[in-house]
Amino acid sequence: MCICVNCTYVDRCITYHSVEALHLQPHLTDHPDFEAISPTINVNIRTESTEDIQMEWDVVGCESFVSEMGKWIKLRPGELVPT
Repeated sequence: MCICVNCTYVDRCITYHSVEALHLQPHLTDHPDFEAISPTINVNIRTESTEDIQMEWDVVGCESFVSEMGKWIKLRPGELVPT
């Protein structure tokens, strides 16, 4: 799971904005202004067949991470948290 959902900077972060785009998800902001220091992104690749390849990007580490439990949920109440 992406640690960004519980980070105080999730709605301002350029890295998370990129992850949203890769997942074809709506952005929390159109103009992120926070550049994360040393984010680490895991990419999981799943193949059902040669035609069905799915990729999952998750930020799993970041020197800028500041815990704010439920930050993403506060910004998108009622929506499912991305996993």
